[in-house]
Amino acid sequence: ESGHALVAYSLPNTDPVHKVSIIPRSMGALGYMLQRPVGDRYLMTQCELESRLQVLFGGTVAEELIFGDVSTGAQNDLERASEIARAMVMDYGMSRLGRVNYREGSASPFMTGGGVDLQRERSHSEQTAREIDQEIKRYIDEAIEKVRHILEERRVALEALAAQLIEKEVIDAD
Repeated sequence: ESGHALVAYSLPNTDPVHKVSIIPRSMGALGYMLQRPVGDRYLMTQCELESRLQVLFGGTVAEELIFGDVSTGAQNDLERASEIARAMVMDYGMSRLGRVNYREGSASPFMTGGGVDLQRERSHSEQTAREIDQEIKRYIDEAIEKVRHILEERRVALEALAAQLIEKEVIDAD
């Protein structure tokens, strides 16, 4: 959780960190880092989405940096980061592939006689599918490298924040 919080605090395009906790709150969540937006949001920029990716990788990169190994604790973060990167490439046209929406659509349920077994309609080639996968991987790899750099530069703060969390279990923004 310290890794998530420190990365969020270090980046310019993120919501402010409100609270960090190592108290388990639900199945699979061993702690949390809560960010609160300053105001209502309807759109997000590419830079803001890239920062969200980096915040999501803060925990697993911190584990790798401190323990030299990673755990299964980052599963939900990896799912969320992968979906953000996929949306950036496939939905929002935020990649080297251009301003194109590649999201696969479904055939209308009215055209399939009830729609129980909808066929996926793909509007791009296998080569384009590979390029989409490469762009998603590029976003993720770049985010991980940026996070690694942030946490290596701020390792003393990372360890101090972790020690504070072990002592108090919950830390607010101040």
